[in-house]
Amino acid sequence: MGRPDVQVVWFKRDLRVRDHAALAAAVNTGAPLLPLYVFEPSLLAHPHVSTRHSELVLDALTDLRENLAHLGAPLVIRTGEVVDVLHALHAQVGVAAVHSHEEFGVLATWNRDRDVAAWCRKLGIAYREHRQTGTMRGLKSRNTWNKQRLALFSQPLHPIPAALRGTSVAPGPMPTLNDLGLEPETMQYRQRGGETAGRETMFSFLTERVPGYERNLSSPNTGWSGCSRLSVHLALGTVSAREIHARAQRRHGEPGVARKSLQAFGERLAWRDHFAQKLEDAPFIEERSLHPAFDDLRPRQPNQAALDAFIRGATGYPMVDAVLRSLAATGWTTFRMRSMITSFASYDLWLPWQETGRVLARWFTDYEPGIHWPQIQMQSGVTGMNALRIYDPVKQQLDHDAQGTFVRRWVPELRDVPLELLATPWLTAPEQRHGYPDPIVDHTAAAAQAKRRISVVRERVRGDGSTAALLEKHGSRRPPPARRRR
Repeated sequence: MGRPDVQVVWFKRDLRVRDHAALAAAVNTGAPLLPLYVFEPSLLAHPHVSTRHSELVLDALTDLRENLAHLGAPLVIRTGEVVDVLHALHAQVGVAAVHSHEEFGVLATWNRDRDVAAWCRKLGIAYREHRQTGTMRGLKSRNTWNKQRLALFSQPLHPIPAALRGTSVAPGPMPTLNDLGLEPETMQYRQRGGETAGRETMFSFLTERVPGYERNLSSPNTGWSGCSRLSVHLALGTVSAREIHARAQRRHGEPGVARKSLQAFGERLAWRDHFAQKLEDAPFIEERSLHPAFDDLRPRQPNQAALDAFIRGATGYPMVDAVLRSLAATGWTTFRMRSMITSFASYDLWLPWQETGRVLARWFTDYEPGIHWPQIQMQSGVTGMNALRIYDPVKQQLDHDAQGTFVRRWVPELRDVPLELLATPWLTAPEQRHGYPDPIVDHTAAAAQAKRRISVVRERVRGDGSTAALLEKHGSRRPPPARRRR
């Protein structure tokens, strides 16, 4: 075997051909290209991962394989741990470089990427990680974050390559769930994955659904179509955030467009990267509290009866249960509803945030670790630098489902309860509730107790400088505003 020149493009959460920095860099070498996706048994068995995530990946890989084959280099799919797969491919064709995007994920992927880097160094193979989002590896100061993010997002998008030089490596079959050792999940609805579906969603939002976006964010009734619904595609990387940002900016300059709604959406995109940066700066936060003083605040083992009621959507609070049931059945709900159920689990039920965080990670089809874990901690009061936000489930129902449409759909046991008592069904006769339970806790009492417990810890750390240090390192709760077009 002569000098190796094959460029491996290792696809992870960037399952597209458009605006793909790693693909573009590999193509620019002029060398043969080996596009690769690896199903990793260790990640398939990870406690944050569920079958619904793998189904979305299979959607995306079907699109990606077709697009790459059309360009001349079919997607190679393998099952195994990445270093083992790369070692076998290197022995077969000789690998000169491995290109991938920087991934800001769970500790398992962070450690996996370190192992790949070490393997490359050992064999003298170049390992090139390319930026694809506003989150930055090795950021020295949050003071420059927004400027650097905007600089990346203002660069031209990477075009689809005109053609690719492939290799002799057999692509391998597209696995089924059964091949991956997974059982299909029963869901009432699952959003489709893949670059084609992602682009359809992007265009339908920016051209049709964007008006009123800022008003539709909270309610599960309006959010279903009024939110962008791009979160799944951003999590999979089937559409790049840079392209979405660029197209939104272009729309912002068109006459008659809903500029306020586009501005709100642009700020959400920036907010997404802001929170992912928190995980990059503190990758331990899927397991430990950002502020260590809160590590022993809640019991390490959950109250199993409370956790089971949470998972089944049988807490006795209709809005909480409706959201939990809908989430289990569809994989999606609005941001405010995610905050409400996390607040309920952490404050009302006093469950350890790690446990409910894992449950919700498996349910969210758009599970994005960089948003999920900072938000779980913030909504659980363990960051040491955020104000407590305890959501009243009765108020949330009255505010965001005033006519009971959402609750009646997902909690049909309450079909005979009059609207004026739908948020407080425990005030009705048991026969009107058709087996729906009484509240598992008294919200007012549970919230008061949670505040007292957290106040004890906050008083203990007040004045020791730790909160100020966290604010300086990780930034405020909100990101700087997105740049406005005049």
